Amino acid sequence: MSYVCKYGRRDLSISFTCNTKWYAIAKEHMPGQSADDRVDLIARVCYLKLGKLMDLISKSQVFGAVCCHMNTIEWQKRGQRHAHIIIWLCDKIGGTEIDHLISAEIPYPSADSELYETLTTNMIHGPCGSHCNYTSCPISDGKCTRQYPRDFVSETITGSDGYPLYRRRSSAEGGFTAVVKGHQVDNRWVAPYSPLQTKAFNAHINVEY
Repeated sequence: MSYVCKYGRRDLSISFTCNTKWYAIAKEHMPGQSADDRVDLIARVCYLKLGKLMDLISKSQVFGAVCCHMNTIEWQKRGQRHAHIIIWLCDKIGGTEIDHLISAEIPYPSADSELYETLTTNMIHGPCGSHCNYTSCPISDGKCTRQYPRDFVSETITGSDGYPLYRRRSSAEGGFTAVVKGHQVDNRWVAPYSPLQTKAFNAHINVEY
């Protein structure tokens, strides 16, 4: 609250989840071991990766100059260690700049195959609810409580609740699709992300304006 009083509302909320398939973790497994057997290693690598991510944000200023930031690391029984990060930027992000920093669309594999592979592995929600049997998120009346799949949106619109409706083009408008867990998914299932960070860290990094 002290940060809010001094710098105003936060500009970016980021969640960063550890990827147990990182080479730094996988190469240390003994024969027959899985990531669940090396929680000590997961914790250490995740902490180091988080430090690199924060350097990318605060020192390299990929989103612009940072006035202040804070983060906390959580460990959930149903998922991997992850961090919640809040960023206050010196220069506020304008509505027309959101698309340059955050995307909620599947990239064309021919344009960037590495980003496409990383995104379809880490940044597709579910699919869940009545669309398939995948139930890692809360379901109510057969619908995802996290509001996926989202609606198609031709252009990013700043929302009245502070969260924008990110651009999610349909196939008819040039949007791309992918097969995830045996299901055909489109841009309605993509969690908002920063292409640079997702590609650099090969992990689930959800970025919200």
